[in-house]
Amino acid sequence: MSRRAGSGRRVVVTGLGAISPLGSGVSAFWKGLASKGAAPRPVVDPDARMANRLMYLVPAADVPEGPERHAHVELAAGPRMAIAAAREAVADAGLDEAQRERLSVVLGVEMGNAGQHEARRSAERGAPSRRAVGRWSPMTVTCAAVSAAIGATGGSTSFGNACAASGYAAAVAADMIRAGEADVVLTGGAEGPTRVGMGVFNRIGAADPVACRPFATDRQGTLFGDGAAMLVLEAAEHAEARGAKVYAELSAAAFSCDAHHPTAPDPGGVQAVRGMRGALAEAGLRPDQVGGVVPHGTGTPLNDVVESEALREVFGAHCDELPLFSLKAMIGHTAGVAGAFGVLTAALMLHHGQVPANAPVSAQDPRCAVWLPQDGPVPLSAPSVLVNAYAFGGNNVSLVLSAAPGADAGHRDREVRALRERPAEGMVLS
Repeated sequence: MSRRAGSGRRVVVTGLGAISPLGSGVSAFWKGLASKGAAPRPVVDPDARMANRLMYLVPAADVPEGPERHAHVELAAGPRMAIAAAREAVADAGLDEAQRERLSVVLGVEMGNAGQHEARRSAERGAPSRRAVGRWSPMTVTCAAVSAAIGATGGSTSFGNACAASGYAAAVAADMIRAGEADVVLTGGAEGPTRVGMGVFNRIGAADPVACRPFATDRQGTLFGDGAAMLVLEAAEHAEARGAKVYAELSAAAFSCDAHHPTAPDPGGVQAVRGMRGALAEAGLRPDQVGGVVPHGTGTPLNDVVESEALREVFGAHCDELPLFSLKAMIGHTAGVAGAFGVLTAALMLHHGQVPANAPVSAQDPRCAVWLPQDGPVPLSAPSVLVNAYAFGGNNVSLVLSAAPGADAGHRDREVRALRERPAEGMVLS
């Protein structure tokens, strides 16, 4: 894809919404990142018959109780969280009713409404009369439910290519704006807890028995997290005309595919390198003009080594001073919404001008020669952040976000000056 495709319009982020293991709302998310993140806990489900039931879970009090249905379809936690995060994002963007009606929705969702299907199967076991003969109930209801809840009629599209899904969705949403097909697009994703997701990683031996520990020597796999992340993307001139605040610019994105294995990444990392270099080229950036990276970083032994070596290949010596923010160590691997959480985090990093401190790494794998600042937040050395999202099937997407010219520059500069002048310990981030 090309940043200058179609009309070549610039794409900015004007609204954010989130529900995560750190709580409800974007403010809770950012403050939670500053506090070293969440911790995994067992999923309470008598039918989750597997050795490892640990997961990074949204606090029960923060899981929305409704809406209970979209048309006749009962909604599980994932779609309900998607609706709540979408409402926060469009409210944050200041979109009025007419602007919401023209809004397009492009999401990336992997498991969709699987939680409801699993709940129904559990309820019906041994007592089929507890459910009437059911009407057909789709798994892929999230995008339609979000569009209906916020009154968006501009078009509704959902990607399902595993854990890169919402990264792909953000890239396609931006292309729609650049091509002149839309002025404003809501993008993101959502996932709820499901037995099938946990069961798959238990079965292939990729579930860590302790925590999600990307880049650590003793990592043994990943752990899932749930939640929803939503972003309002908007043509820059449209945002300027209505006086919208701007968090960041989504400058570029690039796709690639390993075409190597159904689940494992290509050990050579050739396509991961290609994706990152393609995104930087489309953004018009040299490697030394990137100030931070939100890596895919799952905690699986092979993924972290491959991505670290790919980053070293792309950034060279700059990798020694390029801060990585290991998001999954804070909220777990959120599957289809992982890419959107990465993009949302990058937008907040640019807005605040800093990279939060990483969760402590007991001992970093020497094969993962990347910088993970842990003593405190560090300033962004350059106003651009790279986000990676990878998936089963070798699906890769890399996105570049940059500070929008003049957008909240005074706020960012004040935060960066304060960061440089104060000690790292005990710092409170707004």
